[in-house]
Amino acid sequence: MAIAVVWLKRDLRLSDHQPLADAVASGLPVLLLYCFEPMLLSDAHYSARHWRFVRESLQDLQQHLPVGSLYVIKQDVLTTLEQLHQRFAIAQLFSHQEVGLDNTFTRDQAVQAWCAQHKVNWQEAPYAAVVRGLSQRDDWDKHWQKVMRAPLAEVDLAQVQWFTAAAQLANFKCVTDYPATRDPAFQQGGEQAAWQTLDSFFQARGKGYFGSISSPELSQTYCSRLSAYLAWGNLSLRQVYQVLLSHWNRPGWRRSLVAFSARLHWHCHFIQKFESQSEMQFYPINSGYDLLPRVTGELAEQRLSAWAQGRTGIPMVDACMRSLQHSGYLNFRMRAMLVSFLCHHLEVDWRDGVEHLARLFLDFEPGIHFAQFQMQAGVTGINTIRIYNPVKQGEDKDPDGSFVKKWLPQLAHIPAPLVHTPWLLSPMECLMYNFAPGVDYPQPIVDLKHSYTQAQALLWSWRERPEVKRENYRLLKRHVRLAAAMGNN
Repeated sequence: MAIAVVWLKRDLRLSDHQPLADAVASGLPVLLLYCFEPMLLSDAHYSARHWRFVRESLQDLQQHLPVGSLYVIKQDVLTTLEQLHQRFAIAQLFSHQEVGLDNTFTRDQAVQAWCAQHKVNWQEAPYAAVVRGLSQRDDWDKHWQKVMRAPLAEVDLAQVQWFTAAAQLANFKCVTDYPATRDPAFQQGGEQAAWQTLDSFFQARGKGYFGSISSPELSQTYCSRLSAYLAWGNLSLRQVYQVLLSHWNRPGWRRSLVAFSARLHWHCHFIQKFESQSEMQFYPINSGYDLLPRVTGELAEQRLSAWAQGRTGIPMVDACMRSLQHSGYLNFRMRAMLVSFLCHHLEVDWRDGVEHLARLFLDFEPGIHFAQFQMQAGVTGINTIRIYNPVKQGEDKDPDGSFVKKWLPQLAHIPAPLVHTPWLLSPMECLMYNFAPGVDYPQPIVDLKHSYTQAQALLWSWRERPEVKRENYRLLKRHVRLAAAMGNN
């Protein structure tokens, strides 16, 4: 009996799922497949927090499916497809297009070759409004609106002809075998948890979105907290946008809804940038920055290590890193500050820090991660140069010091605003607050005023180099139309 296989990747849901709808329409028995791929389990961009979230998402799916209709295995996808084909004969393969890392692109090329060799029709549905191979942005924003307002791709699960015989395979593995136990510090994976989070946002939390989005503490409550669910596909972007539209005219919500809508546009915009220039995983978007001077050797390693461990001696930087280590979440402004501090104040190459933050972000999305990292690192040539002052960010976004004190308890007795600059305490203040500089908490790894001045001079002068300006013309044609319309959110 020939079957249709729906290959799940970053689309771990059963609603608004075009590949699943297409598989059902094929009239063939349908098997869902997820592979814990060894190449991704060992990839430096991922960590146990990601696979725990995936496991929870698969467990949620399994609750709504007949036993055996979801086949989960720790194995590369090519071997798995070959085994399933030998045993059951795959007639069609369905999946979403993946805008992923270079290794998943190479894997997909191998899967395409396998399908051609075995005469298996592989049908890929677009990811959200991202257009594969797009070289310019004319009318892209209109396309985005059309996709987001289109009817959802829904199926009646009770009427699906599920294929369950894969459960008979000797190497079948139940999702409960994969990996790590529940950690309440992290958001729970799964479609059910995603909808609960979305509902709570529009029931109450979202009203405070606009005024809280930049605060590292308030954002944990008033931001949507949907980024991980979008990154792993527990919800589609279209589902979220259509729920947003249904609340558009709520009194008192307009500023928050406009700001949230802009972020949803922004989401696809950056993934489209990565789709159109995926080499940004390895190289600056603007090749004119290839030779930008960066520290190297032991100094670079020391600075990178201090930054990654949250031991730079700059409280707002360290508190953000430790919060991120604990929960996998940090709001956008503080993420930008972490990258800015690494690349501008510490002068470390953006490529040295990009994997570390990917491992920490529960919502790691390759299509967003690299473009955003480079934008904050100042190596695009077309975006505003932002050199964040972490002391000012602390004073402005954590004025009472509660966030810093939560994650750096050794500073808990120092009042705000002094808690943001403990290296400036006088000997008398150190005695008063029982604080030993360099013992209780590290001294700053750099002089912020000096590092800011140096970074500003370097970045603005580099931006005027002929090779940077030449690249800017190409980048503006390929990437920027929507970004300009959005004001570079």
